[in-house]
Amino acid sequence: MEKIKELTEDKLQEIIKSGHVVLEFSATWCPDCRFLDPFLPEIEKDFSDAKFYQIDRDGSVDVAKKLMIMGIPSFVVYQDGKEIGRLVNKDRKTKDEVENFLRSLD
Repeated sequence: MEKIKELTEDKLQEIIKSGHVVLEFSATWCPDCRFLDPFLPEIEKDFSDAKFYQIDRDGSVDVAKKLMIMGIPSFVVYQDGKEIGRLVNKDRKTKDEVENFLRSLD
């Protein structure tokens, strides 16, 4: 999973333009985000057709605001540049919740 400290609008457009892309917005200080960390490699392996990016919300405030990321951890999924789903809220998420969400987009 590639980690992006500062996501700009130009970089966002570049990474989502083709293929299946999953953005996870999080922050180093967020305990609910860190709760998911041990499971992210497994999730990434289970959905190997997607490219995963972990976005530092604090370093990417403008893009997060534009995408209406109000709570973290939050996931936004794109297919060939178009948003196809989001799991955006402030609640702690489990591995099963994230995987069920990703499966629902197929």
